[in-house]
Amino acid sequence: MAGADVVRTMDDDADVIVVGAGPAGSSAAHYLAAAGRSVILLEKATFPRDKVCGDGLTPRAVSELVRMGVPMRPEDGWMRNKGLRVIGGGHTLHLPWPEIERYPSYGLAKARTGLDQTLAHHARATGAKLMEGVSVTGPVMDDRTGRIVGVTARKVDARGRKIAGDEGASPDLVLRAPVVIAADGVSARLATSMGITKSDNRPMGVAVRTYFRTPRHDDEWMESHLELWEGEPRKSALLPGYGWIFPLGDGTANVGLGSVSSTARATQLDYRSLLETWMRNAPAEWEFTPENQIGPVRGAALPMAFNRKPLYRRGLVLVGDSGGMVSPFNGEGIAYGLQAGRIAADVIGQALARETAAERERTLATYASRMADDVGGYFQLGRAFVKVIERPEVMRICTTYGLPRKHLMRFVLKLLSDSYDTRGGDASDRIITALTKIVPAA
Repeated sequence: MAGADVVRTMDDDADVIVVGAGPAGSSAAHYLAAAGRSVILLEKATFPRDKVCGDGLTPRAVSELVRMGVPMRPEDGWMRNKGLRVIGGGHTLHLPWPEIERYPSYGLAKARTGLDQTLAHHARATGAKLMEGVSVTGPVMDDRTGRIVGVTARKVDARGRKIAGDEGASPDLVLRAPVVIAADGVSARLATSMGITKSDNRPMGVAVRTYFRTPRHDDEWMESHLELWEGEPRKSALLPGYGWIFPLGDGTANVGLGSVSSTARATQLDYRSLLETWMRNAPAEWEFTPENQIGPVRGAALPMAFNRKPLYRRGLVLVGDSGGMVSPFNGEGIAYGLQAGRIAADVIGQALARETAAERERTLATYASRMADDVGGYFQLGRAFVKVIERPEVMRICTTYGLPRKHLMRFVLKLLSDSYDTRGGDASDRIITALTKIVPAA
């Protein structure tokens, strides 16, 4: 039976192995450890390490961090913001984060070099065993059941190179557990090794970012540019994509741009060149000059709307980017990664407490349906949204005629940031909630 070994044996090193110590993996490890489970959290890099991201946290993400009990003091690099300053179509609009029951009315910004380390160390403090500099090389499979029962891994240096042992070669580690969580990012190597491939009909985003020193590092608004101009606004060529400026409160800001395609064929553009062009014409008060740039421009793909399924198969649970848990509306992935880690930990804990193999397997299989129930409808709406906005002429009409209508834009902010009240609220909350329930889950 496929579920025959979903219980820890004397040969196992832990109840659960988590591969990847980003937000999703650290969330899962934290909740598992808090529930008294033995968990090993593997990270191929050594903290602090970087990750390409906008560094912005919506109220949805903040709510997950509060639930985890993560300290978020300003002196530790947490920059609180009031909402979005949206610029486009010749208009500038300040949109505060909505006041709703389930989320706080503020967002945060924190560089990923600090965020991921904070979350991984939080999981370790809860009781997870954190192993840095350990690169997973593949799954350990049970030939009889076809289940994953662990991973092979090797120790690597800061550049990801294999560390040689006494005889010049580092032997692979073999770590065993009845359940493995794949939180290994967009590469999704573990999922791929078990035949779980991505869907080409799901949206795919691309983003690039860099950092600048700026006198406006403590601006209380995250800034979103719906139009990127090659030169003077409305008197020059309009560049593809959208841009952001996220002040970090430490003398710097995260600056980047991105675009999204309704299929896995991500737009083929020279994003680094586009960012450089936009920076030459960015608002002067930000002082985004070459001498103020810190570090290189780096890019990454954004797998969206559950682009890799099933989310659970034969002992392997996908969380975060490995399961395509990025919102098509805004490129947000941290909130959904944190949520997926929490739900995965709960499902796994419940499964390991069941008495029979069949019960354990049925419980593990509920993970996918729980994620679909929570965000599947919302992601499906996002897929439709992307098909509309990827047409430049439609986007231009939306920015020109939509931005002046503040009530409409408040509705749009709730929709794009997934900050709507599911238990009532005003008319806009009820409309969005109804739409997410009408469409089939992604």
